[in-house]
Amino acid sequence: MTTDYAMLARQLDALCDGETDVLAISANFVSLLYAELEDINWLGIYVRRGAELVLGPFQGRPACVHIPLGQGVCGSAAADDRTMRVDDVHQFDGHIACDPASNSELVVPLRNEGGVFGVLDIDSPSHARFSAADQAGVEMLCEKFSRSIAGKPRAAEGFI
Repeated sequence: MTTDYAMLARQLDALCDGETDVLAISANFVSLLYAELEDINWLGIYVRRGAELVLGPFQGRPACVHIPLGQGVCGSAAADDRTMRVDDVHQFDGHIACDPASNSELVVPLRNEGGVFGVLDIDSPSHARFSAADQAGVEMLCEKFSRSIAGKPRAAEGFI
């Protein structure tokens, strides 16, 4: 399976064009990726709130709402400010299992001028679902998303 990340970048640009609401942009970003990426069962944003991540827009089964920084794949990616690509989440010490069907995970930090403000979390029911090309493509999309919401008004107090 090969994903056309350049095409997804163009689609993201079109979704963001003229939109000023951060929540709307975030929801469309998540929906676009969930609809276009193959073999995934959960995709969403966790937003940093002090020493934890809090669930934001997502697609998939209900999920963990609070994740402490440094715990699980998401909390570790946020605390270390680095992408984490995990081929088998069951081998990841301290993995937080929100959906027992998930077997691999890709978590990319979302950054602004203040540092990491959240993460994009993508889960797959397949082991080793995410390649280095997927990681690079999703990182590029996350940078584009982060730039697209910079300086825009929040839809709800404290969102992103």
